[in-house]
Amino acid sequence: MSLLFSARSPIFPLLKAFRVNYLTCHQVTRTMASEGISPQEIESLCQTPDPSTKDFMFQQTMYRIKDPRKSLPFYTGVLGMTLLKQKHFPEMKFSLFFMGYENPNEVPKDEAERSLWAMTRKATLELTYNWGTESDDSTYHNGNSDPRGFGHIGILVPDVDEACKRFEEHGVKFIKKPQDGKMKGLAFIQDPDGYWIEIFTSKVVS
Repeated sequence: MSLLFSARSPIFPLLKAFRVNYLTCHQVTRTMASEGISPQEIESLCQTPDPSTKDFMFQQTMYRIKDPRKSLPFYTGVLGMTLLKQKHFPEMKFSLFFMGYENPNEVPKDEAERSLWAMTRKATLELTYNWGTESDDSTYHNGNSDPRGFGHIGILVPDVDEACKRFEEHGVKFIKKPQDGKMKGLAFIQDPDGYWIEIFTSKVVS
């Protein structure tokens, strides 16, 4: 051991004190973090919406897909969504598919009208396809392994068990079935790219 880190070193007491203070602060930080945040503080952090934002609307969530030949049948045929709008950019070699829970019979026939209509639907899913990704070995990060970030989207259903029976019939991959874990009555499935989708009823979540 070098003299610097030896007990005989003149700076050893300082190093020892630093280590003790570091560990103490680290422990305090972990303790504070484990206590979470109170409902009262949460309420105090939320501000009254400015009147200028009254017409703002949550319109879309976007994530990337590798193969629309797998993703589009999944979101329409398995989850029951409707293709609201598709848009292609040949010069940049990518396409967009806007999905949502709308009546297919209400989708406008005129393309210009359809584009405007699609962009005024609430809570849509924008699937971005970069051409050629279906042929390479890369995968997209779903946010549920380190470093964690994005978690999942949620689909409200009338009956979780019945929905899961349907998913099983379609060979959908499950992360969690309704009877698994501590949180009973809800499920997590994965789409063709591995993104997590929560399946729940309003009663279970509330």
